Amino acid sequence: MTLSSPSPSISEKDDVVHVEDGKAAAEGGLYNPHIDVSGIDERALMRKVDMRTIPWLSFLYLLCFLDRTSIGNAKLYNMEAELGITDTQYLICLTIFFISYALFEVPSNVVLKRLKPSVWLSMLMVLWGIMMTVQGLVHNYSGLLVMRWMLGAFEAGLFPGVTYYLSCWYKRSEFGIRAAIFFSAATISGAFGGLLAVGIAKMNGLGGKPAWAWIFIIEGLVTVVAGAVSYWIIVDFPDNATFLTEAERTVVIRRLQGDAQFSAAGEKMQWRHIKKALTEWKTYLAMIVYAGIDMPLYAFALFLPSIINHGYSATKANLLTVPVYALACISTCLVGFLADRYGNRGMFNFILLSIAAVGYIILIVSRDAALSYFAVFLSACGIYPCIPNTVAWMSNNSEGTYKRSVALAMVISWGNLQGAVSSNVYRANQTPWYPLGHELVLMYIGTGLIATATFRFLLKRENARRDRGERDEIIEGHEGGFEVNGRFASVDDARREKGDEWSGYRYTL
Repeated sequence: MTLSSPSPSISEKDDVVHVEDGKAAAEGGLYNPHIDVSGIDERALMRKVDMRTIPWLSFLYLLCFLDRTSIGNAKLYNMEAELGITDTQYLICLTIFFISYALFEVPSNVVLKRLKPSVWLSMLMVLWGIMMTVQGLVHNYSGLLVMRWMLGAFEAGLFPGVTYYLSCWYKRSEFGIRAAIFFSAATISGAFGGLLAVGIAKMNGLGGKPAWAWIFIIEGLVTVVAGAVSYWIIVDFPDNATFLTEAERTVVIRRLQGDAQFSAAGEKMQWRHIKKALTEWKTYLAMIVYAGIDMPLYAFALFLPSIINHGYSATKANLLTVPVYALACISTCLVGFLADRYGNRGMFNFILLSIAAVGYIILIVSRDAALSYFAVFLSACGIYPCIPNTVAWMSNNSEGTYKRSVALAMVISWGNLQGAVSSNVYRANQTPWYPLGHELVLMYIGTGLIATATFRFLLKRENARRDRGERDEIIEGHEGGFEVNGRFASVDDARREKGDEWSGYRYTL
């Protein structure tokens, strides 16, 4: 996999950062000023970074999403009856996963910043792989419930952690396509999960274990092995990445600084950074946007085999999910590329959510299996690309390593908490058309549309205020500025202290 990286620029589409005459870089902001980087090919360097980060992390997320959603495939192989659980108990098992998942995401991201990603992410994978394997050994409702809680707790750190980690490597105009490729592993896992479940189901009765148990055991063991070797594969943050030379590390960090990521060279953990993430309006509005997308995502991923199952065998229903996820994967990567190139992430969200809404409207009114199958293609192409696009949008608009780490974790954890809702919207007494479930998903999509439009409007209004000079700080030795916006010794001090609140920072629309 090779991803081209645009040449360095201070002004790119909506990601405009104004620095007066390059003065900020000269006022103490240049990383490793004594290092000569003239011999470094930036494009070749970023291809090297891509190859060491994106493929393996995407594979890990494929395993992560496969492990959390495979219960939907296992359900089709008589899991409920053999464990003696009711439909309500099954839904509670789905719900409890998302509660522990959401609770541990923010703490996990703080720990990730304090520890090396190679250590923390690898440890989490081994632990959740063990929980996944043991899930195939349970004999009753209480055992399954405990394992789902533990699985959610250990899986919690991967998606927000990797999302934050990638934002520490790439410029704002490069991050979207990387996030999209990483997240597209979820769509691949959807397609692969169906095929894998069909294959593993042939082990039914082997060792006295039913097909659904082998699905959990095999997938869990693969995750344990992947987690164990990840310690030697996952690379750490740019300032201490051992696979790069000192000159290459310098180029990576300098290009981030030139893209208004002023904290790229390092930032000490201080409560004020975390407090900013906890108190900023952007964080909470982005949480609403993400919730309007993530609940439909989990409802779709957990219940797609059941939605398609009308008139088909369990095996055929699983196989019919494959082309749906394949198209979702293509659309996710395409949107990531286009949003990076043209900006306007908010507009992409609005268009995609509208497509998803059309899909669910069809699902609500349809009483034809073929028409409903067509509708799930629309829904998948609308929902899946919105996840990495929204994460990139929030990341683009949050400066400061600890602030961005906490803000992203808050947004993602709130979205994932909606998985507790999505786990309960498709009830057995609503089969085969699930009108109530589809209506609730459509309601969330509508909320996401409204929140997206509001978020974009407010960001655009703030950019306009900065263009008019209303947010200018007082800089010693420079004319203009307002005391209410702060007084600083230099532009470099202002941007380092204020992060994305600096008057020269422009939000991505």
